[in-house]
Amino acid sequence: MSSPAEHFSPVVILGAGPAGLSAAYELTRAGQRPVVLEKDALVGGLARTVEYKGYLFDIGGHRFFTKVPAVERMWREVLGADLLTRRRLSRIYYRGKFFRYPLEPWNALRGLGLRESLRCALSYLWAKAAPEKPEEDFEAWVSNRFGRRLFEIFFRSYTEKVWGISCREIRAEWAAQRIRGLSLRTLLLDALKLRPTDRRKVVRTLIHEFQYPRRGPGMMWDRTRELVEAHGGQVVLQAPVRRICWQPGRVLAVEAGGRLWGGDHFISSIALRDLIRSLDPAPPESVRHAAEDLRYRDFLTAALIVRGRDLFPDNWIYVHDPDVKVGRIQNYGNWSPEMAPDPQTTCLGLEYFCFEGDRLWSMPDPALLALAEEELDRLGLAARGQVVDGAVLRMEKAYPIYDARYQRALATVRGFLEQVPNLQLVGRNGMHRYNNQDHSMLTGMLAARNALGARYDLWQVNLEADYLEEGEPLSEEKLQATGPGREGAPPQKRQARA
Repeated sequence: MSSPAEHFSPVVILGAGPAGLSAAYELTRAGQRPVVLEKDALVGGLARTVEYKGYLFDIGGHRFFTKVPAVERMWREVLGADLLTRRRLSRIYYRGKFFRYPLEPWNALRGLGLRESLRCALSYLWAKAAPEKPEEDFEAWVSNRFGRRLFEIFFRSYTEKVWGISCREIRAEWAAQRIRGLSLRTLLLDALKLRPTDRRKVVRTLIHEFQYPRRGPGMMWDRTRELVEAHGGQVVLQAPVRRICWQPGRVLAVEAGGRLWGGDHFISSIALRDLIRSLDPAPPESVRHAAEDLRYRDFLTAALIVRGRDLFPDNWIYVHDPDVKVGRIQNYGNWSPEMAPDPQTTCLGLEYFCFEGDRLWSMPDPALLALAEEELDRLGLAARGQVVDGAVLRMEKAYPIYDARYQRALATVRGFLEQVPNLQLVGRNGMHRYNNQDHSMLTGMLAARNALGARYDLWQVNLEADYLEEGEPLSEEKLQATGPGREGAPPQKRQARA
């Protein structure tokens, strides 16, 4: 560094999303005073709540459901009675009809008709008799569990809307993470009410209720920020990372918000590609090129205020119709009644998946709102004249892409960062892993414990078959087993030490 750090904290955290703030919360509970550096004016990252004229909307819809007692404990400590229990209803819109999701065999049979259902059944039997091997991509993974016909009907269109690439380009690891444990067999057992009675043992995709903050997920993270600051931590907003000063063996300081922040330990939830770009001195060319191969899918929400109540009963609807651009529609009042202040109106969020700078991303807000209103009318959910106002929110780097290049690129970057053991990566973008909110929180909590002297392997979170999605609750005892030395775990020097 050309000059000593102006400010020092034992732990410096980059990003005030669920992972970063969970790390800060865990540290303050242990008597530490971390500093959190956030580029935006709001905390919460993708899990923020946005307010427009008193209406609240959630960026993507955040169900609060977990099998990690430490995460649930934090939710309840922070939110208390403001954590509501909500019934779940979500459906798929396909060919002018609605199908319940998770798929219910009898509902799907009625909607598809006898002939199409027979074709789906034969396709499933063929997949069981002759599964595609090797199972390397999303298309093969889903087809092997549902049959190719059901894949074409209920998975292809929506998935390619989300990612903007062919299902053959999406790696099977994404499906294994996001819909692990889901198959036609588990759907049938669920439909026959043979699912586990313990909510902590059910496959996440099949849950029938979840918790949700009274004023959206941002309520959780606004409160967490208040608690962190009340216990001596700092959360610095509008402080984007400009430079990360390092040398082989350790990070020295971070330049953010016009100031230089030194520390003993650094926890990063910022996009991995941006972290590598920020390193000073620059890492080797091979590492820089690998980081550039880490791609992201961006996202925007057109929130429409619609005259009328109870427009439809769903929390959200997946739109599989290829003739419209919208991918998913949130009905915020069905997440919590307080999301819409006027009970005679409904606030809907039409979600569009895009790449930063493409035609959709670059459309002016009035044009996007007009598109959303037209598509809402075309889907038969609300007439054009019912829309009275709206707002647009764009979120970059919403989804790390699991394409054919990401594994090699991620391995190269991780290998390089082994020489910087006081830097830990956490969260969805920090690890370039499509984590759920609770997975991201857990990585932040464990990183905080590592800074206090523990040696947890953060890369095992949401990786093994018995983690979080379909296994038993992840107790403190099981967390202890995630330390170094397990088969497939990274070398011990990846864990920060106090």
